[in-house]
Parts: sequence; structure tokens; C-alpha cells
Amino acid sequence: MKITDLKCTVIGENPVIRITTDDGIDGYGQAENSKPYLCPHVLFYKPFLIGEDPTNVERVMQKIRRLGGFKPWGSAVSAIEMALWDIAGKAAGVPVYKLLGGKVRDTVQIYNGGVRFPMNGTSPQDYADNVALMKAAPQKFRLIKMPIGFHSTMPHQVPNFAYGDPHESRHQSNRGLMTEQGLKHVVACVEAMKSVLGDEIGLALDCGPGWMVPDAIRLAKALEPFHITWLEDLITGDYVPYVLADVYREVTRVSTTPIHTGEQIYLRQNFRELIESHAVHIIGPDPADIGGLAELKWVAEYADLHGILMAPHGIFDGLIGLAGLVQVCATLPANFIAFEYPIARPDWWYSIIEGLPNPIVENGQIKVWDTPGLGVRFNVEAAKAYLPVGDENFFD
Repeated sequence: MKITDLKCTVIGENPVIRITTDDGIDGYGQAENSKPYLCPHVLFYKPFLIGEDPTNVERVMQKIRRLGGFKPWGSAVSAIEMALWDIAGKAAGVPVYKLLGGKVRDTVQIYNGGVRFPMNGTSPQDYADNVALMKAAPQKFRLIKMPIGFHSTMPHQVPNFAYGDPHESRHQSNRGLMTEQGLKHVVACVEAMKSVLGDEIGLALDCGPGWMVPDAIRLAKALEPFHITWLEDLITGDYVPYVLADVYREVTRVSTTPIHTGEQIYLRQNFRELIESHAVHIIGPDPADIGGLAELKWVAEYADLHGILMAPHGIFDGLIGLAGLVQVCATLPANFIAFEYPIARPDWWYSIIEGLPNPIVENGQIKVWDTPGLGVRFNVEAAKAYLPVGDENFFD
């Protein structure tokens, strides 16, 4: 079997790639819906793939892996890797989890990142009201993640939140020393959320990046009584192209509140220092950014050797990305907590993808399916209606 073509289009908000072969088997991958600009970068890799056997996944990946980078530039490599596994599974007639070593669990735990309700403001009552809606959601989430601090609108809406002026640019993180008033506001919001969730539902907090070490330590220690599941991306995080393991360790070693990071990190080599120095308690690579499914599994197993927990990111990964998360997380060791649940954007994606369980989530978990490859497929006739002008031949 040989690869004959690599295509990329944007369906709705998500870049979607398709790899075709001379055997008539194709495979699909998906990048985050925040990256509609990614298609030209995907197609850069086309000359490296044509003529290769797609079932030799690692051999193909060795040709392109070094040509990616930290979020967002590892996304193209990651989507290609998922599509290769999709082909390999279909060719062998088995689900991808079989090719990754076999499943160790029949259902995978998820945490809520994708099912969101509008926030009316940033007061403690606003946060309490919002998590009450999530608690009542039909998915019956056992773990919810909420944005606070520099990963929220607090810097813009809470008076005297931090020293310095907040930035408006999405990719320029707000960063600086917090005021006493600002820190107390964050703690009050957490207390309000826990008053709603109690000890029935875990609460994780997406915090930054942007916290300075003294504030990160103060926050972690102040939240110890609330049994927070983790504090995510305090120092580095989304679109930050470096790790700063030594800085994270300054926070991790002085508090019992679990510290989490890793969504933007590309490749196993860039997780090494975090893991080996025990700089954090939990890592959260995104399969759509780390370099793919096998890369994520390798990191999870290495983390397990060092007593580090695993909670993969995935909020923007779409329905093909969801399938990839289910397949790989079924194979992870016991350090796996849960992965972040992505939803379709726009909602009509649910009408063009087949193979997902209905309902997808029950009691906060997803049952692992046994369909070959990633186990999901396009309803091609339905999907064609959403192809952008110029990409009408994507499915041909």
C-alpha cells in the first residue's frame, strides 16, 4: 500500500486532513477548531508522504516529526499521524487501540472542557451559577474544569486585579503580580464553585499562563482546603513555546494542591525535564499538538514510571480528535485520570460524522468502540454541503 495524496480543507471551523492510498483506503485527521489557517502548513508535508506505506506509521513520522514545533505548529504533524493510524487500523481490520498495545479499560473517563454556558460576569455567584448548569448537564460529569485568573476575563472585569494593564490580544497572555484584592477574588470564586459541586464532582482550574511564582504559591496553598483536582498552566501554557520546568518546581514542592501543565508542548523530548525533575504532578498533552497518538502514549508511560499523572487536553480537537482521544486513552496506564471532552463546532458536525455512540457520554465516561481505524467516518454526501469553495473535490 502506498500513499497517493494528502489533502486538507476546513469544514466548519476545523482543519480536516485526508490521506488517500492506492488500495482505496483513506484516513482522516483533524486539527483544533482554533486553527483554520493550518491547511498550507499541512500541505507542506505532502512531498514527504507520497509513495510511503501508511501502515509503517513510525517510518513515515520519522520523515516529518522534526519539522513541527510547539503549538500551533505541531498540529499538522499530529493530524497526519492520526490519519496514518486510521489507515493502519482499517487495513488491519482492527481499532487503533489494538495497534497501540490493546486497551486496558473498556470506558474512558472525561472531564468537561467543551460543554460551556455563557458567563454573566466574574463574581463568585456567576461562577457558582455556571458550574450548577454543568452539574445538571445530561453527561453527568464527574470532573469539571473552569477558567480563572489570567485564563479568564477577570483581568479585564475585576477592578485592581493585578499590577499593570491587561492585554487585549488573545495570543499575548496577561501576566503580572496580582494584588491582594485580585487573589482574594479568585479564592472566593473557587469557594463558591465548591459550595455547588461539593465532594461529588471534582473541580480543576485553568489558571493561565501568566502567574508569577509568589502568587502561584499563594494560590496553591490557599486552595489546599478545597481539594482542587489540579491548577493548570500557572506559569506557561497555551501558545507558550517553552517549558520552564525549574520554575514550576518552585510551586509544586511547597503545596499539596496538584499542579498541571503541558497542552502546548510538542514531542516527548520536551516533556522529559518536567517528568524527570517532578516539576508538576500532572501533565496534559494534547494529541493534536504533541505529535499524535503514539507520542502521547509514550509520554504517558514515561510519566507513569516517575509517578506523574496524566490528564490529556483536547477541548478544540473536534469529533475526529475525540475518536483519537478515546482510542489512545483506552491504552494508557493507571496514571490516566481523564481527558478533556471536545464537542462539535458547529453543532452540524454531529450530522456529518458517523460511528460515535449515542449518547456519546454516559455518567462522565465514553465506552470504547471496536470499529476499525479511529472508528468514525464521514457521511460524505452530507459533508459535501459544508466544503468551502475550491475544495469541492476533497472527498473524490
